[in-house]
Amino acid sequence: MEFALLKKDPHSSARRGRVTTPHGEIQTPVFMPVATHGAMKPLTPAQIVETGSQIILSNTYHLHLQPGEGLVKKAGGLHKFMAWDRPILTDSGGFQVFSLPNKRITEDGVFFKHELTGDEIYLDPASATRIQQDLGADIIMAFDECIPYPCEKTYAEQSTRKTIHWLKECQKAMTSGDQALFGIVQGSVFQNLREMCAKEMCKLDLPGYAIGGVSVGEGLELLKKIVGFTAPHLPENKPRYLMGVGLPEDILESVERGIDMFDCVIPTRYARSATLFTRRGRIRVTNKNYKRDFYPIDRSCSCYTCSHFSRAYLHHLFAANEVLSAVLSAIHNVSFYQTMMTEIREALEIGRFMEYKNLFLAEYGQGEKKK
Repeated sequence: MEFALLKKDPHSSARRGRVTTPHGEIQTPVFMPVATHGAMKPLTPAQIVETGSQIILSNTYHLHLQPGEGLVKKAGGLHKFMAWDRPILTDSGGFQVFSLPNKRITEDGVFFKHELTGDEIYLDPASATRIQQDLGADIIMAFDECIPYPCEKTYAEQSTRKTIHWLKECQKAMTSGDQALFGIVQGSVFQNLREMCAKEMCKLDLPGYAIGGVSVGEGLELLKKIVGFTAPHLPENKPRYLMGVGLPEDILESVERGIDMFDCVIPTRYARSATLFTRRGRIRVTNKNYKRDFYPIDRSCSCYTCSHFSRAYLHHLFAANEVLSAVLSAIHNVSFYQTMMTEIREALEIGRFMEYKNLFLAEYGQGEKKK
């Protein structure tokens, strides 16, 4: 994997770049839709491509449980198994494992129960790395401990040092030369821990670096602070990935602070509950005032849904409990995100990112934002 820094914004830390992988190029800043089980609810790979998505994210923990990395490897890897010929990033499963009840964390790994069978499963840095290598993703994530929020600083420091140790074990377990291992900077809300973690990980000269533990309930203001004091300690010549973020305003604030890559389930999860993104904020299309609204979801959007259907039709689909309601809503929401990312990249090309950000947020703040 290679990263090229193409432009630097003159008025902020925002960057424009290009990541080259075995399955194609990724123009950054980029948003990665989440296909947890090797499928993105409720879209086909062809529909995902039509939204403008360049890369998707799948999850190691879930794919390990079902169908198992052995079967995926036998099928020719995750790209072939799910008929996706563009880049894939796999999360190590650390976030999912550490959100489980009754887990047992040791210095070397984690014991937890299978969600369905109740069997005990052990996951450590070496096994998480092996599973991701069998899945065949272009970018794989180190196994880390996702620190809960809030937490005591003593625990955060112990956990952060464990994450650094586990990263070194992941690096030792790497056997594939065509996959890129990213480290995950932890440290909770503590600036000195974030800086320490970033500096230690940079010594390993990894292909890329992520900031983790910022989608566990901190809120936008703390998110801005954490990214603001962590990103400057990451190498300028490597991609920077903010994990699990987020809402449009989260992405814009983080791009301003030098982040290149994002992922989140929000576009598709919100779509399934009838919450749709527009340039004037979010709308809940099941509200009764949309029953006779024959405008598209967003008149400025050219996605398949907005080009063919009205808010009234979407309202009807949800009222009738039709599967198509989730499909059309997801097409729009993912397209909205990808259009925003394209506009961000275009603004960076001409040195006007901050102007774009301020105009976007001013318009976006005028509409309904209720979940």
